[in-house]
Amino acid sequence: MISRNEINGLCAALPAATHVVQWGDSDVWKVGGKVFAIVGWVREEGKPVNRPTVSFKVSELSYEILREQTGLRPAPYLASRGFSWIQMYDEPGLETTELAAYLADSHTLVAAGLTKKARKSLGLLAE
Repeated sequence: MISRNEINGLCAALPAATHVVQWGDSDVWKVGGKVFAIVGWVREEGKPVNRPTVSFKVSELSYEILREQTGLRPAPYLASRGFSWIQMYDEPGLETTELAAYLADSHTLVAAGLTKKARKSLGLLAE
């Protein structure tokens, strides 16, 4: 399974991505102040175990497909509120290249919700 550092590296490589630590020990990745990925740990009996989780926004179609795959599930809290977010929490999950593509898609989906002015100021609009 991909490591937490590798997941954070994939997020850091995306344009205008920013990082904060929130909600205890979660690495929260944002674009324009809006969350596109949350990296944390699987918890057993309230304690983190050495297995990372990553939650990310997806299209409605991807949500329907991914939520049925082994190692993936609707993201706790977010999906229960009607948002199309998936969490990879166990093996086999996604291959690194697939995860990188979904994280890039999440970044794009979230950035698309920003104002045109905000996207331009972040360098996310072609001149």
